[in-house]
Amino acid sequence: MKKLEIIIQPEKLEALKAILDASNVSGIMISNIMGYGNQKGHKQFYRGAEYSVNLLPKIKVETVVEPEVAEPLIRKIVEEIKTGAYGDGKIFVYEVQDAVRIRTGERGSAAL
Repeated sequence: MKKLEIIIQPEKLEALKAILDASNVSGIMISNIMGYGNQKGHKQFYRGAEYSVNLLPKIKVETVVEPEVAEPLIRKIVEEIKTGAYGDGKIFVYEVQDAVRIRTGERGSAAL
């Protein structure tokens, strides 16, 4: 199994949820986070003064999928979410050794 940790801009959340629903992803976890990447934030002007905003709002979506689903899903997300601008986000992919559904005790893919 593969865990996908998808970091996106908040306005892209509905598009990402639509992609995941269309791909029959069984569950997602969503967190509001703040951070910055290579650009280190941006400058804003407020009442004539310049401010450096280096922590930007982001959304982190986590899900666990079968290995054969992961790559096509990643390609689809990149195709539909990217704008080509800084801050589009990242996808981190992790190996998941096991999953256990607490309610039933099912393990592995059955627990998803």
